[in-house]
Amino acid sequence: MRWKLFANLAETAGTREVAVDVEPGETFRDAFDALVDTHPALRGELLDGDGELYGHLRVLHNGEDPFVGGDGWETTLEAGDELALFPPVSGG
Repeated sequence: MRWKLFANLAETAGTREVAVDVEPGETFRDAFDALVDTHPALRGELLDGDGELYGHLRVLHNGEDPFVGGDGWETTLEAGDELALFPPVSGG
C-alpha cells in the first residue's frame, strides 16, 4: 500500500510517497499506523495531544474521505487502493 503526501507532510517525511506494509483486508487505521510507525516525525503533524487526527487535515481513500459517509478508521483496504494526506491549503 502507498500513501501520497503533500506540502509540509512530504517535507517532514522526506518523500512524496511512502510504501507501508499493509495487506488487502486490513483497515485504514492499519495503514495510518504503519505510516506513522515508518515516519515518526509525522506524528506531530497528524495527531493532536490526545492522539486524534487533526481536523484540518484532508484524508482520502481512493479520492473519497473515509470519515464522511464511509467506515472511517475501519474502512477495509483492497489491493491498489490510493491513500493520501493533505494539510490545509490557502492562498490565491
